[in-house]
Amino acid sequence: MPTTRPNIILILNDDMGYSDIGCYGGEVDTPNLNSLAQGGLRYTQFYNTARCCPSRASLLTGLHPHQADVGHMMGDDGIDGYLGDLNKNTATIAEALGQGGYSTYMSGKWHVTRHTGPDGPKHNWPCNRGFDDYYGIITGAANYYYPRSLTRGNTQIEPEGDDYYLTDAISDEAVRQITEHSEKGEDKPFFQYVAYTSPHWPLHAHDKDIAKYKGRFDVGWDKLREERLERMVNMGIIDKNWLLTDRDETVEPWEEAENKEWQALRMEVYAAQIDCMDQGIGRILQSLKDTGQWENTLIIFLADNGGCAEELSEQTKDWIATSKSDPVGTLVTRDGREIRYGNSPDIVPGGEDTYSSYGVPWANVSDTPFRLYKHWVHEGGISTPFIVHWPDRIKSGGELRTQPYQLPDVMATFLDVAGVERPTERDGHKVQPAEGFTMAPTFDNGDCTRDVLYWEHEGNKACRKGKWKLVCRYPGDWELYDMEADRSEMNDLVDAHPEIVKELAELHDAWAKRCGVIPWAELNEMRKKRAKKK
Repeated sequence: MPTTRPNIILILNDDMGYSDIGCYGGEVDTPNLNSLAQGGLRYTQFYNTARCCPSRASLLTGLHPHQADVGHMMGDDGIDGYLGDLNKNTATIAEALGQGGYSTYMSGKWHVTRHTGPDGPKHNWPCNRGFDDYYGIITGAANYYYPRSLTRGNTQIEPEGDDYYLTDAISDEAVRQITEHSEKGEDKPFFQYVAYTSPHWPLHAHDKDIAKYKGRFDVGWDKLREERLERMVNMGIIDKNWLLTDRDETVEPWEEAENKEWQALRMEVYAAQIDCMDQGIGRILQSLKDTGQWENTLIIFLADNGGCAEELSEQTKDWIATSKSDPVGTLVTRDGREIRYGNSPDIVPGGEDTYSSYGVPWANVSDTPFRLYKHWVHEGGISTPFIVHWPDRIKSGGELRTQPYQLPDVMATFLDVAGVERPTERDGHKVQPAEGFTMAPTFDNGDCTRDVLYWEHEGNKACRKGKWKLVCRYPGDWELYDMEADRSEMNDLVDAHPEIVKELAELHDAWAKRCGVIPWAELNEMRKKRAKKK
């Protein structure tokens, strides 16, 4: 064990599938993430919560999202668990580590409060939730060239420079924070949260990064899924007996697809967004080395949900124009050109004057070999790469860890290695007890300390205990899968094991009641009644 407490860097990215980066089998060039994997550990069964803001709320507080009042998104349903704003009975990682003597910094996407306006409440903005220094966006997704809600400290600002690009700015500000921390010369560790928006839509990327991927995806989605699976099996990330799931039923075979050049370009821009993020991570890693903080810094990288199959359309423009609680873009470029919205061959993605996504077929590739996407709690929606690097502690680099964990376990792990107790009170309010379990024993390949994992989002729900996973795609019925034999969820065993279904369903019901989960149909009825009263 190191004799001094480690610095801790948590890197989260947005809407990226399980198999996109190189060290998890993808085609995207990610040498810096690959180097972290080679010198550290890759977890093959770490899980998020299938959606952006619930994942962030869970990650930051060590609770399940409903307990933090982010049970859905950033809207206020007037119902406990669904208020779209971190509640008073939570403490963030930054608040806990700050009380324990850490300096705390954040660069990137916040997205855990519905109060996003410059003149509104700021009680849940980063600098009021434990961070000493903040640069980023308070909202969710953003125009990469001209993000709204861009903020420094507690003040919203305008992007600086004609060549502004959000991913680069997030990286550069993280480097600044690390450098300034070192220059202070204080004998205290730091915690840094770097929350990229990349590769969330819109498909915005530098021309030079897009050009790098010209032709990389021309063989099409069917062949690429097969190639990814082969690499993942060779890496040991995927069991050779797990099947490749069927192509999404809404997607035609690549041979029959129209506008192949445009389809491939969508994935090229998406890859370029990840590539640019990896370049920025490289600058962050170099800043640690330059300031002599490399060896005793614990770095964790993960994604907030699986690949995003959302197909943007002209209606996206209307939503952005009317959105108040979560503005995600602008209607014109900085020089006044109208932004064109949607996924069609006449809209060439990449530039500032477009707003599009990579859609269902490429999300299907991103989540290879699993089923479904962001929103759903089948494996494609909740499985994330999870890389841990800490030279002073992890000496057997390049190894895999198969123990299953989920988001609340990150905070528990950080507090454990930092030797900091979880707060019991915050500003006179009782803080809910931790839901997470430390992962630190698995750094040395010790036993997993978590027994059962739970999920719920938009009525999609799941419970995993040991090798068994009970899962429901709302409004369907329960399905049961053996995660050791069939993590691709291809062979439903619900009829063969009624006793296991009963046990896991009862566990999920008890968890849902304890954590304030409201059945989706019931919640929608409550929303309708509330809307009528207004």
